[in-house]
Amino acid sequence: MNVDLTLKWHAPETFRAQSIIGTYDLKDVKLEKRIRCSLPIEGDWWQVGVIVGKSGSGKSSVARQIPETEYFKGKAVYVDFKYSAPDFPDDFPADLSVKEVGEALCSSGFAEPPAWLKSYSCLSTGQKMRVDIARALCLPEKVVIFDEFTSVVDREVAKISAFAISRNVRRNVGRQFIAVTCHFDVVDWLEPDWTYNMDTNEFVKKNEITQQLSSRFISAIYPCGRSFGSIII
Repeated sequence: MNVDLTLKWHAPETFRAQSIIGTYDLKDVKLEKRIRCSLPIEGDWWQVGVIVGKSGSGKSSVARQIPETEYFKGKAVYVDFKYSAPDFPDDFPADLSVKEVGEALCSSGFAEPPAWLKSYSCLSTGQKMRVDIARALCLPEKVVIFDEFTSVVDREVAKISAFAISRNVRRNVGRQFIAVTCHFDVVDWLEPDWTYNMDTNEFVKKNEITQQLSSRFISAIYPCGRSFGSIII
């Protein structure tokens, strides 16, 4: 899949701004930014992918184009939810049972049943992100593209959430998930099959990714198969 975007901005005929240093005029300025990238992600050989890069690098613009390409048309969805029901679980697909909605919320790291009775607007920012991810993974489309992935939660929580979400995706054969983020710290925890770095315009497949998990939480995730030495009681 090739993406070739031209982003244009046109300032008003005369834009006058004032700063601490002084006043300046910007007259009839036209700005243009071109983004070219190649994402060879057609097919079923992957389940988790990551588009990563600093803010303003064009991640969202590229991600929004994926569902418009010929191969992914009708198969992919760029997540942009609206919630209107008094209780946010009612905004999940109607064909899901209560158990399936609960499992989706728990798998995204939001295992707080009392909070499920709140409206979406009453949730914290981190809780909203988890609800969005849970609902995204219940969509009928095969490929789910989630922008601003873990951008609004604590970084340690983000890593654990990324690990849990990756496992949830991989349990569903045929499901494909693309995380779009400016945070490089969650890439290892997602264990993606491919990454695309917008800063370097580099596409990397899983067999080329050599960096290992290094967080202190790794002992909590992989408690089995290790020797803890002798225990004297």
